[in-house]
Amino acid sequence: MVRRRVPLVTLALVAVGLVAGGFWWWAVLRLLLAPGETGPVEGAVAAGGWGLSLLPVHVAASSRRRGARSGTSGK
Repeated sequence: MVRRRVPLVTLALVAVGLVAGGFWWWAVLRLLLAPGETGPVEGAVAAGGWGLSLLPVHVAASSRRRGARSGTSGK
């Protein structure tokens, strides 16, 4: 069996992602369960996380070359 070491940077990025996800869930659950006690920080964290979840859909790479036109015959 081959053992591969995971780079420290990768572990740090995973840890940061898990912490950020935890903060997002905390904000969303607090907004849902105690809406009268929440402040602008919870709203900003929840809205920011939701906005980031849409980013990969709208920033996906295109399979066409840059400058190529679709539906033209090249004339």
